Amino acid sequence: VAAVWLFKKRLLVHGVGHPDDAGSIAMTAVPIGIVGARAYHVLTDIERFRGRWFDVVKIWEGGLGIWGGVALGVLVGAWRARVRGLNAWAIVSCAVPAIAVAQAIGRWGNWWYQELFGRPTTLPWGLDISDYLTVKNGYSVDTLFHPTFLYESLGCLALAFVLIALEKRLQPAPGRILAWYVMGYCALRFGIEGLRIDPAHSAGGLRLNQWVSIGAFSAAALFIGITRLRSHGDREA
Repeated sequence: VAAVWLFKKRLLVHGVGHPDDAGSIAMTAVPIGIVGARAYHVLTDIERFRGRWFDVVKIWEGGLGIWGGVALGVLVGAWRARVRGLNAWAIVSCAVPAIAVAQAIGRWGNWWYQELFGRPTTLPWGLDISDYLTVKNGYSVDTLFHPTFLYESLGCLALAFVLIALEKRLQPAPGRILAWYVMGYCALRFGIEGLRIDPAHSAGGLRLNQWVSIGAFSAAALFIGITRLRSHGDREA
């Protein structure tokens, strides 16, 4: 709801669509984005579902991957924009900070379910979880943990403000704010993943989502490099 509200405001500010367009696009992009998020989770943890394929649809038991959600949601949103006769790049650019806001709010679900927290810490904002989960993870009941959900929530909220500020100052070429978002979120996620202690596939000392962050960051940086070479008239430094 917060993301759609911001999306509507940005459509009006940039004059690229009507507020009704935001609702229409979101009605399609958000559910499909959830499908993409579930698909990413299933594909990257497929061994958990072998022989229990019906569990794939049990989304109420948890298991969403933001990479799949953003990728499929943005693609479908761009398609819906074109169907409505709108500039897809402009619509996506308006939606990007709103996506970051949605992520900032959504991460609080990890707090409610006491999941995806980080390694032990003595910092004053350390997270106190249930004795059962603390012992289950191999720690004494008085252990506090890094609230990685909070770090990511605040980071995504800050990212949204930074993107809007950069957009006002630099007036980027179409699609570039999406690349900035990808780079910003990947840098944030890479660091947070290094704090998490939940089980995850890993290779070369890095977790799967850290490798994904490296790949997505590199692709976004390459996109920016190519578009800058093609558009020397941009105002960006």
